[in-house]
Amino acid sequence: MSELKKPMFSTLLLCLLYLPLLVSAECSCETELQDNSSNNKSKALRYKLAAISSILIAGALGISVPILGRKIPSFQPKNNIFFIIKAFAAGVILSTGFVHILPDAFESLTSPCLSERPWADFPFTGLVAMVSAIGTMMIDSFATSFYKRSHSSKALPVNADEEIGGKHEGNVHVHTHATHGHAHGTSFASEDSRLSELIKHRVISQVLELGIVVHSVIIGISLGASQSAKTIKPLVAALTFHQFFEGMGLGGCISQANFKSTAIVVMTLFFSLTTPMGIAVGIGISKIYNENSSRALIVEGVFNSASAGTLIYMALVDFLAADFMNPRMQGSLRLQLGSYLLLLLGAGCMSLLAKWA
Repeated sequence: MSELKKPMFSTLLLCLLYLPLLVSAECSCETELQDNSSNNKSKALRYKLAAISSILIAGALGISVPILGRKIPSFQPKNNIFFIIKAFAAGVILSTGFVHILPDAFESLTSPCLSERPWADFPFTGLVAMVSAIGTMMIDSFATSFYKRSHSSKALPVNADEEIGGKHEGNVHVHTHATHGHAHGTSFASEDSRLSELIKHRVISQVLELGIVVHSVIIGISLGASQSAKTIKPLVAALTFHQFFEGMGLGGCISQANFKSTAIVVMTLFFSLTTPMGIAVGIGISKIYNENSSRALIVEGVFNSASAGTLIYMALVDFLAADFMNPRMQGSLRLQLGSYLLLLLGAGCMSLLAKWA
C-alpha cells in the first residue's frame, strides 16, 4: 500500500506547509473587536497549550481503542458488537460532515467579506462538496481496481495441460480430479473475496484519514491564531471530544484493514498530531493571520467543502450502505435495531458538540 500512502502523505504535508501562507493575506473586511491586552493574550496562550495536550491525548486514545480492541474476541470485526460500534462511528463521521464542516464552509464562502461576484452569485460550497464526493468515489474505484489487478497478476496460473491430461485417464480418476479441481476453485474464489474486502478497507481507511486530517489542519490553525481567551475556552473541551469520536471512527476502519504494525503506527500518529500541529502553526502565525481576509475565507471554505463531501460520501456509502445491506445485518432484527440506535446516538452526540465547536 506504499504507492497509495505516498501521495496522501505528501498532500497532507503540503496542506500543513502551504495553508498558513494562503490565509495570511491582508485584511479585506473589518475584524471583530477583541481584548488585545497582554493578560488576555497570556490566558489565551495557556488555553492553546492545554488544547494541544488534551486534543493529542483524546485523538490518540480514540483511534487506539478500536485498534487495540481487535485482540478482544468480542470486538473483532466479525462479531455483532463491532457492527454496532461501527454504526456509532458512522454517525459521528456523518454528523461531522453535515453539522460541523459543511455549515462552516457555507459561512466562509458566503461571507460579506468576499466580493459579490462570483461568490454571492453561485453556491460554490455545494459544488465543491459534490465534486469532492465524486472524486472520492473515483479514488475508491480506481485504487481498488488497481490493487486487484496488481494482486491478480501475482497469482499462480492453473496448469492447463495437467487438467486436460487428466481427462484421458479412467473414470475414477476423472471424478477424483474434478472434485479436486472444484475444491481449488472454491478456495480461489474465497481467497479473492477476502482480498477484495481487505483492499477495500485499506482504501477506505486512507481516504477517510485524508478527509479528516484536512479539516483538522484548518481547525487547529483557526484555534491557534485566535487571540480571544473567551472564544478558545469552550473550544478546548468541545474539540477534545470531537477528536476522540473522530478517532474512534477512523480506528474502526484501520482495524479492519489489517495493516502492518508500522503502517498502523504511522496512521495513528498522523491523525493524533495533525490538530496539535495545526494549533502550533496557528500560534506561530497569529500576528499575521486574519480570519476575515478574503483569501483566508476562500481557502478555508474550499478545503472544508471538499472535506465535508468526502466524509459524507464515505459515511453513507462505505459505512452505512455497506454494513446495513450486509446479509448478517439483514438477517438479524436485533442487530439492526442496535445499530440504528448507536447510529442515532453517534450522530446526536456529535451534533450536540456543534453548539460549542
